[in-house]
Amino acid sequence: MSVVSSVVVPYTSYLRVYEPLAAFAEPERSHWARYARRPVLPTAQDELRRSLADLVPTPPVGVPVHESGDAFVAELDGVLCVCPWRTRLRAWLALEELEGPGEAGGMFPANVLDVLLPAVVRDQARADHERWQRHNPDARPWIRTTVWQVPVRWFVLFRDEEREYVAADGEGGEPVLRYRTPMVEARRRLARGLRTLRESAAQGPLTEGLVDVGRWLEEFHPRSLVELDYGGLVHALSAEQLAGDRSAADVAEGLAALGTGDSEGAGEAYARLAERWRAVRDRQFTN
Repeated sequence: MSVVSSVVVPYTSYLRVYEPLAAFAEPERSHWARYARRPVLPTAQDELRRSLADLVPTPPVGVPVHESGDAFVAELDGVLCVCPWRTRLRAWLALEELEGPGEAGGMFPANVLDVLLPAVVRDQARADHERWQRHNPDARPWIRTTVWQVPVRWFVLFRDEEREYVAADGEGGEPVLRYRTPMVEARRRLARGLRTLRESAAQGPLTEGLVDVGRWLEEFHPRSLVELDYGGLVHALSAEQLAGDRSAADVAEGLAALGTGDSEGAGEAYARLAERWRAVRDRQFTN
């Protein structure tokens, strides 16, 4: 997660996995069953506010002292599924990426990072993570995040007809743009995408990224739900841009063109995608 953002709504996107209750051993299964029956459940913005609040003290709390007991809840074909926040684990992983290249968007200059999260705070967090990891070697997050973009590899998992867009209602309601698909479909599309890239000799960062996402997805129950949420990126795009965003369709079109040897068609689809997201990333450096 974006643990160092100081703005009200960090421009972060999310890839989440919601697992059915059957995927959890007791007593965690019963915990989530009770949790899902609560009349009011926290939202993504609630999680974000809690994380940002930890950055106010001096020194800031880069990693929560205790793991979150919250989750996002959804249904897939009438089956209750949960996506645990695991905020503490994700904060540890995000801290590692801040100190080196990764899905969080690369490194901060050392002097900037020292101001945001002093070295003593990072050192303590690293030691805590190493100690925790010795007792939890197979732990993995249910949520991946990145800032100022949605990685192309994430779109490979979805189709345009799974796109859900809700415009701002003018009464304080925020716009929502997300995709949801069953795990079996996400894995099938990822495998097809990899095969197309390898057969067309178009291997590179996208291939490597898909392999990484595929390994992550294999860690979850086959009847899970996979979600791509634009999150805070909806505030970096106008209503017209959100309504017209068909990034998953562009990626599917590009891969289909590659599969038939139509390099020109693949290039056109990629150009539309690249231009759209270049305009978003460029806003990161504006005042």
